[in-house]
Amino acid sequence: MRNRFVSSLLLTFSTLLGSTHVAAAAPLVAHDLDARIDPDAGTLQVRDTLTFPDARPDWLLLLHAGMEPEVASGNARIDVAERLEHLTGYRLRITGPGPVTLAYEGSIRHAREQIAEGMGRAREWSRGTISSEGVFLDGNSGWYPRIPDSLQTFSLAVTLPQGWTAVSQGEGPGDPTSGLSTWREPHPQDDIYLIAAPFKRYVEQVQAGDTAFEAQVYLREADAGLAQGYLDATERYINLYSELIGDYPFAKFALVENFWETGYGMPSFTLLGPQVIRLPFIVHTSYPHEILHNWWGNGVYVDYAAGNWAEGLTTYLADHLLREAVGEGWVYRREMLKGYADYVRDSSDFPVVDFRGRHGAASQAIGYGKSAMLFHMLRRQLGDEAFKAGLARVWTDNRFRVAGFADLRRSFEAASGRDLGDFFATWTTRIGAPRLRLSEVAVVPADAGAAEGFELTGRIEQTQGGEPFPVRVPVIVHQETGDPISLVVEVGGPSADFKVRLPSAPIRVAVDPWFDVFRELLPGETPVALSNLFGSERGLMILPAGAPEALKDGYRGLAEAWKTGHPGWEIRWDDTLTSLPDDRAVWLMGWESRWIDRFAQLAQGVALEPEQRRLRLGDEDRLDGTQVSPVLTAWQDRQPLGWLAASDPAALPGIARKLPHYGKYSYLIFSGSAPDNQVKGQWPSGDSVLASWLGPRRALAPVAEPPALVP
Repeated sequence: MRNRFVSSLLLTFSTLLGSTHVAAAAPLVAHDLDARIDPDAGTLQVRDTLTFPDARPDWLLLLHAGMEPEVASGNARIDVAERLEHLTGYRLRITGPGPVTLAYEGSIRHAREQIAEGMGRAREWSRGTISSEGVFLDGNSGWYPRIPDSLQTFSLAVTLPQGWTAVSQGEGPGDPTSGLSTWREPHPQDDIYLIAAPFKRYVEQVQAGDTAFEAQVYLREADAGLAQGYLDATERYINLYSELIGDYPFAKFALVENFWETGYGMPSFTLLGPQVIRLPFIVHTSYPHEILHNWWGNGVYVDYAAGNWAEGLTTYLADHLLREAVGEGWVYRREMLKGYADYVRDSSDFPVVDFRGRHGAASQAIGYGKSAMLFHMLRRQLGDEAFKAGLARVWTDNRFRVAGFADLRRSFEAASGRDLGDFFATWTTRIGAPRLRLSEVAVVPADAGAAEGFELTGRIEQTQGGEPFPVRVPVIVHQETGDPISLVVEVGGPSADFKVRLPSAPIRVAVDPWFDVFRELLPGETPVALSNLFGSERGLMILPAGAPEALKDGYRGLAEAWKTGHPGWEIRWDDTLTSLPDDRAVWLMGWESRWIDRFAQLAQGVALEPEQRRLRLGDEDRLDGTQVSPVLTAWQDRQPLGWLAASDPAALPGIARKLPHYGKYSYLIFSGSAPDNQVKGQWPSGDSVLASWLGPRRALAPVAEPPALVP
């Protein structure tokens, strides 16, 4: 989905100027754009013929500062309304019938900015630029007359230097070898994008159900093998989502390579960075996520003032669905719950309905993770068939319209015939999460009237502060003989009792074993991981005073980079401490650390030999620490500890940059100065306190979670 800063900025601007953000009944404006771009000079010249609805004479337009638009033809006048950062607001007054043509020109060349997203995590963002590297323009760039409270259709002709191609929404690019790229999009759009570079283009005709469209790839250097992988994936995933939701709505879908690292999804194309698109797993992870945004976010638009639901639904039906299809849905749900537990504090929590866009790990845990869990719980409540009918109804009810959570609720209600008001109110407007406890578990022989069997009783309690949440809690009971028994307990208040009759003696009871409920994770349910460290508000990074100077400088640089913007973290040399603190997260650095022996005692699943600079993970062969850079985690009670050591000082900047993106892992092994990841994994988790054994512990046959939404 597109850059969320666009919507938040435009919402602010339109509020300042007395307008409103795009609403469900948004007016539709047609643009006929003719643009000429000089990348080396950073300039563009545009003539835009706008056709407005007849009933409204006054319009607010936003253009980049310095464009100085004039009415070239038509019955209208234009005046400056207000200057807003890099944009200027204009009032356009229509004085007679017919289209209005505006002519303007100017320069758009903004440097990329760093957006901090958490300890060690940042991404680049631009307000827009025209340069010899490439062109990146959207509504926030002010390259076309953006009308904040409207949707638009458009045709676009872009004249560029020979060899360059422009990419936008819809059908195109015509014949770019002539120096002219043409695009047309008849479906209402909430933005118009213009991307350009000297691309190499690859095209295939694709059929998805009854719909034909083009799969396109735009690379900055020729690579037929890479392009073919994305063309094949485009066909596969668009067919998947067309069958699940409804027909693909655009004339093409394109992978477009940007000139810096991005992960944007626009209507009918995605703009990914040069390193990202060459990661082998991206085509099966992030790429289907961006394809799915053509239904959620770029096909049904988000009413940002009422909450961004699209990221949660897309996460659920892309990232989660693909993991669920291979039997790992419960793992992905546990990761989402862990993200909420590790990154969201009381001070940073907010309701899902207040999510606008990702601006850090906490907002991602809520707007992507908690929101995705909302849709999972809705699916479990309605059943798979009613849930799929609801998805199709959301699409048909709101296609190319602006929608909020209330609109989604109405579509799911219509599809299921159920009142979902309380469900949506609970999970979109409340903060926090339930904390569950299993208690009062007892087993007695069945009533005298029964021929045989046992009766199991128990209670599920909510122990968090505040009002209880209405939750449907799955329970599974293992028996001495026979298959496990599953049931669902409705917990609408502080507690709920359950009772189940069994033909065989129960041996274990497990509450929410597949992490189907959005809730607080409890001890034993998840292993320590890097997210426990990066999500801590307070911590100490301990540097090795005995390391060689080059490594000392490298560790200091890493620690200072991670500490930036995090006042709760400190940096100390290990020779200034007499003990390890037990009240905060701790990073230890270097084989030379004075506290490495203490870490080695606490670490599970790894054997450290500091003097020999060697380590062994599980039953694997020993690794030479002079050739690899290990990263390990451990618990000290419930205090997270991390240890990392570089084999080469040149690897430390890369470790500092990459490690925060591996938050779900307990251990990693890197090699080289880049560095390149060689090994990653999680320590085994223990038994949950939400499981109760009714006899000696024993090995139990694994129980698969319920079937995937899509096989």
